[in-house]
Amino acid sequence: MPFHAATSPGDPDRDNEDFTAFTTDAAVLLDGAGTPSGIESGCVHGVAWFTRRLGGLLLSHLAPGVSLADALAESIEATAALHADTCDLTNQDGPSATVVIVRFVGDRLDYLVLSDSVLLIDRRYGGAEAVTDTRLDDLKAELRDTPLTSAPGTPGYDRERAKRRDEIRAYRNVPGGFWTAGADPGAAREAITATTPLDGITGLAMLSDGASRPADLFGRYTWRAIMDVLAKNGPEGLIRLVRTFEDEDPEQVEYPRGKDHDDATAVYWHTD
Repeated sequence: MPFHAATSPGDPDRDNEDFTAFTTDAAVLLDGAGTPSGIESGCVHGVAWFTRRLGGLLLSHLAPGVSLADALAESIEATAALHADTCDLTNQDGPSATVVIVRFVGDRLDYLVLSDSVLLIDRRYGGAEAVTDTRLDDLKAELRDTPLTSAPGTPGYDRERAKRRDEIRAYRNVPGGFWTAGADPGAAREAITATTPLDGITGLAMLSDGASRPADLFGRYTWRAIMDVLAKNGPEGLIRLVRTFEDEDPEQVEYPRGKDHDDATAVYWHTD
């Protein structure tokens, strides 16, 4: 069966910083990591420009004989070359992205996951397996051990959350931190990569963290339930569910999050 995909911007007045593209035997999903307002990124192009270039180059590098890590490293290097003359590629706050790649080669599935986007593998006898790089979530959990002291909705609360975001950004693409695909090809070596037999796999899903919210943020759906939503209602149905849950907590009181509504992208594939 072909891949099916849907994407939705978190804010209709802003560019969608997610990207997905696919062929008959491979798919890529990127979730762009933006820079907060008031922080200099060093890039004149923006995150959406970056994810589209990197994603397009990545899909073109997925020849069967090339490892996924090598394909990602080559694509990062090629994307950096596109704006090396105009942008400061040494700026840690420059545009970057999470990455998920799947590729069918004969009777096997190759995959790569970098940062906190999610790959779900639906196995006939093993249920829905989630593959994700947990280093960013682990860092956030560690920081939550020191709770914010101000009440939600107050200026002090907003300042504390901004400081927390700054603390997280300082760990991006440094040893001991978490990794995204930016200007350093070495980030590709930090990705989770594996190969598994296609036999017994009944479906796959690739989710940006905006699309995985019903499970990993709101905690109201299991990964098995997410796959069931995709099977019944497709990627569009999953994104509608995300928006419903976001709208039920508009002040982020029950579920604090970086964005009220995030860009959401879901890619789904299943066997006949």
